[in-house]
Amino acid sequence: MSSELPQKKRLPYLDWARGFAAVIMLQGHVFHSFTSTELRSGPAYVLSQFIGGFVPALFLFLTGITLGFMMVSRERKGETSSRRVWYAAKRGAYLLGLAFLFRLQLWVFAWPGSPWTDLFKVDILNLMGAGIIVMSVMAVFSTAERVRLCGILGAAIAFVSPFVSQLDWSQAPALVKHYIAPDYNYFSFFPWASFLAFGISGGSLLRLAKSEDMNRLMQWAVLLGLVLITASSYFSQFPYSLYSQSEYWLNSPWLQFNKLGVILFTMAFAYLWTAHATRGWSWVQQFGMTSLLVYWVHIELVYGRWFGAFHTKLNVAQTLAVAVVVILLMLGLSVLRTNWKNWKTMMPWAGFRISLERASGD
Repeated sequence: MSSELPQKKRLPYLDWARGFAAVIMLQGHVFHSFTSTELRSGPAYVLSQFIGGFVPALFLFLTGITLGFMMVSRERKGETSSRRVWYAAKRGAYLLGLAFLFRLQLWVFAWPGSPWTDLFKVDILNLMGAGIIVMSVMAVFSTAERVRLCGILGAAIAFVSPFVSQLDWSQAPALVKHYIAPDYNYFSFFPWASFLAFGISGGSLLRLAKSEDMNRLMQWAVLLGLVLITASSYFSQFPYSLYSQSEYWLNSPWLQFNKLGVILFTMAFAYLWTAHATRGWSWVQQFGMTSLLVYWVHIELVYGRWFGAFHTKLNVAQTLAVAVVVILLMLGLSVLRTNWKNWKTMMPWAGFRISLERASGD
């Protein structure tokens, strides 16, 4: 998810990667919401959730890429470093505001069955907004410097995460802890923001690359992804550790590097697929063009009270059928959203509206 780029500036492989993440997210949330409790130790549910665990990392990485693009664009326009930081922080504040509106909508629709504390749950949109505000300072550096520094920053966040977990958070407000310290129930800055930093590095690098070098750059992405997956798998099994206590699925840096390796594979595949295999309209790419809308609507649909009678009640086949229906519904919503502006111009009153806009100078 991210705030969508203007249509003329969209890059197909980024939309495809974002759409791919959206489809995995949809099936994962459907299985999480509707699968019967006694079936949750079965292979279908475990596989669904295992694959779904990769999605937030990819969304954060892609958000970092678009943020890196914005920083480069502002830099090339000759804007001052303080102004570049301001625009980056404003983007983060916008997403953070959307995050609170999203939580408010969910709370209102679930009232009175939802506690007021749900308004402040730290979800992925909260992390995106807060993380961008924190990392807006990276806009003061040049594009080349940002490639290196954000890569280092991402690695530092990953490696520091186990230490953050070991701090005494008993005196800190719960909300502060949820935004910062690793937690299975929240998208905390440590370690999730590492993918945002890696994305800023990647986005800055993509803007430095020439179009004729993209194929080679993606080959290097595959190679680096293979190295990261192999190395992180090896070191995660190493008998010695820097940390007195670390949980692999919570705060291990090796899990973050493993996911980063998979992300690089995904980005390379998305580029090759959209550049050499896709012809015409792509339903996966379509999802990527409206991923924020799809995220917002499907959460209410899947977890809200609309189909509450079926929550944790369905078998695998029924849950799979629901997943297909939800994916098709969200695809229809996505198509409706992207074509809405064109349809509006076809309405009988469109000519009158356009005349008014021209007269007013808009």
